[in-house]
Amino acid sequence: MTARAFASRPGRRDLIAWPQAILDAAALSHGRACALLVALCLVCFLPGLASLQPMDRDEPRFAQASKQMLETGDLVDIRFQAEARHKKPVGIYWAQAAFVGAGEALGIPNARTTIALYRLPSLLGAIGAVLLAYWSALAFLPRRGAVLAAALFAACVVLSAEARLAKTDALLCACAMATFGGLARAWLGRADGAAGRTLGTATVLGTATVLAFWLGLAVGILVKGPMVPLFCGLPALVLSLQARSGRWLQALRPGLGLPLTLLIVAPWFVAITWKSGGAFYGEAVGHDMLSKVQGGSEKHWAPPGAYLFAVFGTFWPGAAFAALAAPFAWAHRREAGVAFLLAWIVPTWLLFEIVPTKLPHYVLPLFPALAILAVLALTRGALDPERRGARLTAGLVVLIPVGLTLGLSAFAWTQDGTLPWAGLPLLLAACAAAFLAWRAFARGAAERALCLGILASALLSPAVFGLTQPVMAALKVSPRLAALRDRLPCAAPKVASLGYREPSFVFLIGTDLAMMDTAAEAASFLRGDGCRLLYVEDRFAPAFAAAAASAGFGPTQVGAVSGFNINGGRRVALTAYASIPDPTP
Repeated sequence: MTARAFASRPGRRDLIAWPQAILDAAALSHGRACALLVALCLVCFLPGLASLQPMDRDEPRFAQASKQMLETGDLVDIRFQAEARHKKPVGIYWAQAAFVGAGEALGIPNARTTIALYRLPSLLGAIGAVLLAYWSALAFLPRRGAVLAAALFAACVVLSAEARLAKTDALLCACAMATFGGLARAWLGRADGAAGRTLGTATVLGTATVLAFWLGLAVGILVKGPMVPLFCGLPALVLSLQARSGRWLQALRPGLGLPLTLLIVAPWFVAITWKSGGAFYGEAVGHDMLSKVQGGSEKHWAPPGAYLFAVFGTFWPGAAFAALAAPFAWAHRREAGVAFLLAWIVPTWLLFEIVPTKLPHYVLPLFPALAILAVLALTRGALDPERRGARLTAGLVVLIPVGLTLGLSAFAWTQDGTLPWAGLPLLLAACAAAFLAWRAFARGAAERALCLGILASALLSPAVFGLTQPVMAALKVSPRLAALRDRLPCAAPKVASLGYREPSFVFLIGTDLAMMDTAAEAASFLRGDGCRLLYVEDRFAPAFAAAAASAGFGPTQVGAVSGFNINGGRRVALTAYASIPDPTP
């Protein structure tokens, strides 16, 4: 049966036409479009924001450093416990500290160890990235297509993950999207004058567009150093070489923008240079950046081509449709809009493939361009199910929800001895929506297929983060250890750990958590004055028992926790011992 015949069957048209109806409604105004996108973002990003434990190791490192800014009042230097953390600039730490400080002012209990407060900049950054992707897409597509492209980006897996993590990448993506939209308008204005009055080869852009570009660049530098300049600078270079002129960049008014950028970023860089004596640059450039370029930093090595393989998971559900748009992109590579999208995607993608250190979120700012390219191909009728291999490629949309449903069920069963019953109905619904997306594409309804893929993501996110993750006790080792501390009959005990050194533990227990190097040190700590609590990982238990016996005392066990350390990928078990003074008569 053809797609046209299927759509025209009595009683079926209203049932299957709702995606188009939603797009039609959103396309009536920018306000409606933005409202729909924000609603989609909240569905995809909010579930699990508070219940997801601090995710080792990067997230609690950022959160702990922000917490120490509040504890010390030092808003220039960045530290994790006593160690200088000179890997990234200060932007994300300021944002997190501001939200936590506001939470304290509003009376939120335990605000400094409430990880959800530290995640709010990432949540807002992810929503901002989607709205800026919509604004950017309007340079290439009519409003209806721009909404669809931004929604496809909002639905992608890696953005959903980064929106829930107190790190730099969601906010970085928003900054990159601000430069993307400004740069695109400058380039497309050069081509056809549509963005404003053409003067030679440069277009006079509106002040709002110019400010969006330079503010995105400036804030991006404060968030993650050279990354936003890389994301916008590389395509600007490629396009200028293609045009044999860089005069089109004058539309961005660098005479205004460069001083503004320096005014925003220079004060902190001057302050950290003075305070660290230049050590910040040695660590950030000489160690952090060069270690990623020269080898697989922190065990994150992967071969060239890894991003191309992983994108079908990280950019799900849009990756399959972006792959189907590749022939269209090649055929129309000389068109101004397609040329810009390819210049944004290809050079930076190749650079990241060459760099040995690879993490899925590194290529996140390239995904909106993939989404726009997919929708652009859709509007030209280029997502053709009759093309060889097209149906098979579209079938990749089904793999992620099915794989997550099976994987989460297997993990819950092996680690906690149960199934994720609360999340299973939505997990299965996401699988069904993904299957319907594939079937719609196979029947020639490509736009409906994209909408159903977005629906699958909107079902999967609450299922995984909102309903399944909270009941997986095996994943929550650090929160359960912190709960043992909170049940002690004495207030503010001194706490130490032997073996277990995860940053999430430091964040939840406190900056003064002591890390013991040997069993003898741990036994000596427990015998000290006042109320004390010691956690001993089981692989150190025999040595600790021998050290305690040698010291002539028997430690009092107050609890035990076992679970799965997601960072190390292994089971861990710890026993808690306490020294509790007799209460004063």
